[in-house]
Amino acid sequence: MSNPEPQRTATRARARKAVIPAAGLGTRFAPATKAVPKELLPVVDVPALEFIVAEAAREGLDDVLIITARGKDAIEAHFDAAPDVENALEKKGDAGRLARVRRSTDLARLHYTRQREARGLGDAVAHAEGFAGNEPFAVLLGDDIIDERDVLLGKMLDVQAEKGGIVVGLIEVEGRAISLYGSIKPAGEVVDGVIPIETLIEKPKPEEALSNLAVIGRYVLPPEIFGALRRTELGKRGELELTDAMRTLGQDGVPIHGVVFSGRRYDTGDRQDYLRAVVRLAVEHPELGDDFSTWLVDFVRTIEATGGTDQ
Repeated sequence: MSNPEPQRTATRARARKAVIPAAGLGTRFAPATKAVPKELLPVVDVPALEFIVAEAAREGLDDVLIITARGKDAIEAHFDAAPDVENALEKKGDAGRLARVRRSTDLARLHYTRQREARGLGDAVAHAEGFAGNEPFAVLLGDDIIDERDVLLGKMLDVQAEKGGIVVGLIEVEGRAISLYGSIKPAGEVVDGVIPIETLIEKPKPEEALSNLAVIGRYVLPPEIFGALRRTELGKRGELELTDAMRTLGQDGVPIHGVVFSGRRYDTGDRQDYLRAVVRLAVEHPELGDDFSTWLVDFVRTIEATGGTDQ
């Protein structure tokens, strides 16, 4: 009698598409965002959103849907060709700047759709159903930058391909900061940076948090999320919460895992963090960094010497 063939684990396809919600009003940055989408505010000399699209492209997600809203046509214009600017740079012989201008046009195959009403992240993701089809896909929030020297999304894609279900990006936070994020209840220990998740809730009060592990703006989702979103009622903020739909899938038996991230992350949706991101990346800028760093050191010394007054 011959031995039975060993069971093989089904190989799941790695996600190939990315969705970037960019429909927010950006009221925290008003009046700067009256005419300029917050996602295009520059982090030194590159719009925040371009960092996000570049991250997706680096991980092979070169089919990207950007979800916009009324008044955000500038987003599409930024990723379009700019012949006048390109011709002017060519005439100047400024090859380096010309390459940076053309970079945004060549990053990925970009698609756009509009979210007509500001009904939350879950509603924005629901707009991607036709784009995603019956495949897993990544969601990258447009104001959450992961430094290109650190890897988060790639590992999340690998975990989802191996384990299926939902994968979220996580960071450790302290104290009351958890109320700004989704909070997860672990279903086991962290192994090689990956943790199984029992359930999750959105922006809890600190005393109601399930752990100190917070969900940040990176998700890899299965196509079943769209059915869960249709079954999800509006949350207490009057919005369709993606967290609630993920929790529903978890209750249905869909596995949820988190990848714990400890690298460099810049939250450009918060004014203080936005300023910190500009300074940190300006210090490391290949053209501006040395001069800016010298000025910054002198400026800090002046502040320390004068108690913050301008002498």
